[in-house]
Amino acid sequence: MNNMKSWIQPALYQQFSLGRWCNGEGICCRHTLDPLVPSFKHDSLPEFAQLTLLLVLFFFFFFFWCVSSADAQPTEAEREIWEEVDVVLKDAKAILDELQAYKGAGPDIREAIQNPNDEALQEKAWAAVVPLVGKLKKFYEFSQRLEAALHSLLGALTSETYSDPTQHLEREQALAKQFAEILHFTLRFDELKMTNPAIQNDFSYYRRTLSRMRINNVPAEGENEVNNELANRISLFYADATPMLKTLSDGTTKFVSENKNLPIENTTDCLSTMASVCKVMLETPEYRSRFTSEDTVSFCLRVMVGVIILYDYVHPVGAFAKSSKIDMKGCIKVLKDQPPNSVEGLLNALRSVLVPIIKKNKK
Repeated sequence: MNNMKSWIQPALYQQFSLGRWCNGEGICCRHTLDPLVPSFKHDSLPEFAQLTLLLVLFFFFFFFWCVSSADAQPTEAEREIWEEVDVVLKDAKAILDELQAYKGAGPDIREAIQNPNDEALQEKAWAAVVPLVGKLKKFYEFSQRLEAALHSLLGALTSETYSDPTQHLEREQALAKQFAEILHFTLRFDELKMTNPAIQNDFSYYRRTLSRMRINNVPAEGENEVNNELANRISLFYADATPMLKTLSDGTTKFVSENKNLPIENTTDCLSTMASVCKVMLETPEYRSRFTSEDTVSFCLRVMVGVIILYDYVHPVGAFAKSSKIDMKGCIKVLKDQPPNSVEGLLNALRSVLVPIIKKNKK
């Protein structure tokens, strides 16, 4: 193994030293490849297998360095999809800012409920809720745009242009970065939603009040009125513990069912590869120490959990089965090794997937 390391490092250095490497945060600086070759007890493997392992790990780490810290620019082949998804991602930050600032109309709603005959209080509560429902509608509609963007990225990253997921992730870095950013947004959105009960309370009050107004033939003024069909869809969306992740999970399942010409492994291998990248980067001190920002750690954690859940939805036996290509014990250990308050939302997201499995097994 050591002899092979001394042979492979110069070869890799020669091949990739002209790539997009830079000093600072990332996997390594361009002057050495030592950190890219961790210690493995695989001396019993044939030499070609050891070589393959190192090459695969290199692409893993090269990909994640690009995703987490480099400004990966699209190639001409990627540009059309990249620009389409970039429009969505630019709006994602504003969505998170609005959700984080969402305070709800709780006090006005309580006063209106406690004083049902006070028309002034009823009007005050209605006036407070209507613009908030407009925001909730906006968030829901954004989830549909995000699902469409995910479809475009999955189409590119699982196509048969390349023979395996590591080639996709290495050669389509800009799209891989966008895929990771979508997962990061999704988990962050759901973390904020889970800690804000005002969202469901506001929408429930809006629906009840709107129903009464229609029964009494009172016109519901305001551009944010939601018809019954849309209200039902929005209500189901926010009823889920992790609504944005549920949307992406359903979207991934739909993508697989609509693309039966693509082997399902094209999708699941892409997802399991990304999960492995995140786990290795987070659990290995020499790689983790190169993250100069906790935001990068959070990014890594959210992407890992996101791809695990998508994998679980798509794979026939799920992410928690013994035959899964994802090291679930290792991933959960990585999560539990973090400060509890920083990963509680992510653990809850995994629990929301695991609970139905436990219930099913008990039947």
